[in-house]
Amino acid sequence: MVINKKRCSFASFLLFLAIARPSGASQFGIFEGVPRMQKKTFIADKVNNRPSWSIVPRGGESGADILSEVLTDDAAANGALVMVVSALKGLATYMKGPKADTLLLLLTTALNTPLSKMVGTSPILGYLFLGLLFGPNGFSLVKDIHTTEMMAEIGIVFFLFEMGIHLDFKTLMSMRRDVFGLGGSQFLVTAAVVAAICKFGFGLSTAAQIVLGGGLALSSSAFVLQLLKDKDQMSTTFGKSSFGVLLLQDLAVVPLLVATPILAGDGGGLMDALGSAGLKAVIALSTIAFIGKFLLNPFFDAVAKTKNQEAFVGAILSTVLGMSFLTEGLGLSNTLGAFLAGILLSETKHRHQIEAEIAPFRGILVGLFFFSVGFEIDLQLIGSKPGLIAAIVLGITALKATIASVLGLMFGLKKGTALRLGLILSQGGEFAFVAFRLARSCGIFSEELTKLMLTCVSLTMGLTPFLDDTGAKMAIDLDAVPVSGKNGRKKRV
Repeated sequence: MVINKKRCSFASFLLFLAIARPSGASQFGIFEGVPRMQKKTFIADKVNNRPSWSIVPRGGESGADILSEVLTDDAAANGALVMVVSALKGLATYMKGPKADTLLLLLTTALNTPLSKMVGTSPILGYLFLGLLFGPNGFSLVKDIHTTEMMAEIGIVFFLFEMGIHLDFKTLMSMRRDVFGLGGSQFLVTAAVVAAICKFGFGLSTAAQIVLGGGLALSSSAFVLQLLKDKDQMSTTFGKSSFGVLLLQDLAVVPLLVATPILAGDGGGLMDALGSAGLKAVIALSTIAFIGKFLLNPFFDAVAKTKNQEAFVGAILSTVLGMSFLTEGLGLSNTLGAFLAGILLSETKHRHQIEAEIAPFRGILVGLFFFSVGFEIDLQLIGSKPGLIAAIVLGITALKATIASVLGLMFGLKKGTALRLGLILSQGGEFAFVAFRLARSCGIFSEELTKLMLTCVSLTMGLTPFLDDTGAKMAIDLDAVPVSGKNGRKKRV
């Protein structure tokens, strides 16, 4: 192919013109329709199109722009403050409800005992005070009252389980005189006297008489057993007698709670209901005995072989709660099932390890129970009716202490031991809360009567540490054995 050099040179020249001066090329009609290159502008044009910068004032110039910068800094500071406040509000919203309740309850259990020791008072009273302060009748810092009370009930379950761990069947059978003799007499006599006072003194209905009599005849297992444990009195005659009475009262809760809904009606079918409750009790006890004899030992042996702490704690918790739910589901006391589970496990070789593993759970949850008792103290009610409440509280305490002390003497206790027994059992019990609330829901108690009795029972619990200390001092004097010294005077030994 022959290339015409002249034509190539001419074409190259035209291409150069088109690139360098496109307008000139267009005069010849060449490269029409080809996009033209945009005119390049100086960079200053772009700079001038941007927002203007603030001019820093120099000497002699106006300083008006400094104020605008200061205002800008203040706006930034205010914006940061708004962000901080917003973040704190978001955190407060996030912490409301169960999270705040959980932290408050854990801090209460952690700090109550050290603070109580600093001021020289019982930790139980500290829990009562904090429950009153943070509860619905105080600053209402605890929002979910129902869940807190449910956790507190589980604490009593673990407490009775731990008490059962310290006993075995041989020791329990040796206490039958304290349980069925002294305990049965205390419950029946106290219930009868309280019912008579309600009838002739206040003119209450028959149903209210029975519920009030049975409810006030009960004492607080949590308060009494905690005091006995703290003072190392469980193995003494005084401790065994007190524990025997409390054990019978746990059994007496069953017919009381069964009878309450029936009393709200015409009273028909009472014997059938009690017979059904007795049958359920037999079923529950037989099931627990079977589990204890054939299943518990192999179960704990298999778990212990793993040497895994989490598995062992899980086995303990499932056993305690399972036994508790079993008895409660059959209409019995949930604490009774936990107590029997403790007795069954006390026969195993894992007894001491179980006791060590369960102690932290028991301590925290029992503390929550004492804390929840403070919820029931109504300060407004106390302020409006101080004389009536003081009379009821002192009347309950004096009546129960007198009856239990006299019965203790009749069952062979020494004077000091009988007096101390009466004083430590003189308070109302946690199951009185259950019975009185049930009576309110059944229409036996009015709302006003229920609040009054719950407040009075809570206050009797608060008196328990003081009464026990007083009883201990009086028992030393009453039970002292006088002997003659060299100077002819008598002294205590």
